[in-house]
Amino acid sequence: MCFWKLLVSFVLLVSLVLPFGEAFAQLKGKLIIFHAGSLAVPLAKMEREFEKKYPKVDVLREVAGSIRSARKIVDLKKPCDIMISSDYHIIDDLLIPSYASWNIQFATNQIVLCYTNKSRYSDVVNEKNWYKILSTRDVVWGHSDPDIDPCGYRSLILLQLAERYYKKPGLYQRCITNCPMENVRPKSVELISLLQTGNMDYAFEYLSVALQHKLKFIRLPDEINLGSFQYEDFYRQAKVKIAGKKPGEFREVQGSPIVYGITLLKNAPDRKAAIAFLKYFLSPDGGLKILAETGQLPIVPPVVPTEKMRQELPGELQGLVKSLR
Repeated sequence: MCFWKLLVSFVLLVSLVLPFGEAFAQLKGKLIIFHAGSLAVPLAKMEREFEKKYPKVDVLREVAGSIRSARKIVDLKKPCDIMISSDYHIIDDLLIPSYASWNIQFATNQIVLCYTNKSRYSDVVNEKNWYKILSTRDVVWGHSDPDIDPCGYRSLILLQLAERYYKKPGLYQRCITNCPMENVRPKSVELISLLQTGNMDYAFEYLSVALQHKLKFIRLPDEINLGSFQYEDFYRQAKVKIAGKKPGEFREVQGSPIVYGITLLKNAPDRKAAIAFLKYFLSPDGGLKILAETGQLPIVPPVVPTEKMRQELPGELQGLVKSLR
């Protein structure tokens, strides 16, 4: 009798010490995450923290432009548990409903123009003349590929908006003409090394990336930097065409505030570990805190568009997310 009392007491004690569901078995396996390059720094830190909590889980991160990440799922059928996009629209457009059921919006950002002390005209560039400098023939500037990375098409949208904002007809074309294809890289973070080595003078990046890599940057007006919901209607005036789902097809991307999205794939190889990571990622004292510490503004609490979608989330996540309507 005493033995059974001791056993029950031990089980109760373990249940209090360990999180629910971990008293008898700890998560283990490989957790595959496809994510935007602009999240590389915060996710590296999250990976370390999560693996401390779950030492038998191996987080495997694949970094690529968000469109390319989605294509790996859709076209190449590569196994993936969690997809994190720098543009939540990509999850809506390419993954839902066939590959995912829901899409949580968790952070915002803005576009800045990065440079270094080595950059030509670094001593005079400012918020009022940056576009003139980008169109100067001896200046080397670049952006990421709009067909595979949202920062690429957002850079082009920003230039279109700048033409309207500064009331300078032809601004967009003059800047684009001065950016040859060799200055366009698959993802925006690849431009950082070119800036740091002096092989490139200027590049459009996310504010969080500029802060993480300690780059100099020009903060652009809210009317064009895609970081303010106040100017959502103004952003919509800009549109760019990017590659469509099939070769030779194109689709149009309209300007909108920058919002990141995260989802769980329907055929996630390790669903339990994925849900545990999502719970950590979406927690104010977990992943969202790390985002804020690394220069990115989290949405607290994260949101989904409808209550119906919130109800479709795993039960462990529903309390961490609110619906917009």
